[in-house]
Amino acid sequence: MALRREPHVLVVGGSDSSGGAGIARDIETISSIGVRTCLAVTALTVQTHEAVREIHHVQASLVADQMRAALHANKVAAIKIGMLATAEIVIAVAAVLRENPQVPAVLDPVLASSSGRALLEADAIAAVKRDLMPLCRLVTPNLIELALLVGAEPAAYESAVFGKGRKLLAAGAQALLIKGGHAAGCRSTDILLRADQEPIRFDAPRLAGSMRGTGCALASAIAAHLANGSLLEDGVRKSKLLVFEKLRKSISRD
Repeated sequence: MALRREPHVLVVGGSDSSGGAGIARDIETISSIGVRTCLAVTALTVQTHEAVREIHHVQASLVADQMRAALHANKVAAIKIGMLATAEIVIAVAAVLRENPQVPAVLDPVLASSSGRALLEADAIAAVKRDLMPLCRLVTPNLIELALLVGAEPAAYESAVFGKGRKLLAAGAQALLIKGGHAAGCRSTDILLRADQEPIRFDAPRLAGSMRGTGCALASAIAAHLANGSLLEDGVRKSKLLVFEKLRKSISRD
């Protein structure tokens, strides 16, 4: 089948019944770049744009089996990981990544919903840092997620952002894209950090509005560009522009 030969992004994450985030946003974004998707669902949620009402976790072994089936069925050229929910699921996903080291993975460390509902159990954060982050080509925390991952308060200054980022690199992360959407100021700056290279800043005007699922979209777009053969820096730059334009158009319609 021709479909088997086309590059796919394997999306690993939770559903969002509102369609605003999660795998719905992932598929929408990856498809807009012209790349196909396949899926491994980690959790079913009942949510609106305002609140998460219910979360039902998928058995960890079933998540891993979904991933293996998708990898067997398709030419998976990148993996995008979002909501993982439990430490057991984190460990199961990491096991599949170790079986497929040639496939680059982008991890969006989804810790909470926009409305504040926890989407990753507290005891799973250590498993993410220990078992999963070192296997991923890129991790994309925002400032709040960065602080939770290192066990500190959110950084107020760029020097503190670098310090927290270097702690995660020292813990085994290959590369970080630290998102500046929660920072202050008229510019929104994301910072690409790698242990052996100078930081790279991706800057855009800060827009006066918000849209759910921007973190999902950014990580998914990067994974799609990696699947298409882009280098990491180029993929991040193109993805930042795509998300900026989506947000700008969303705000102009409101």
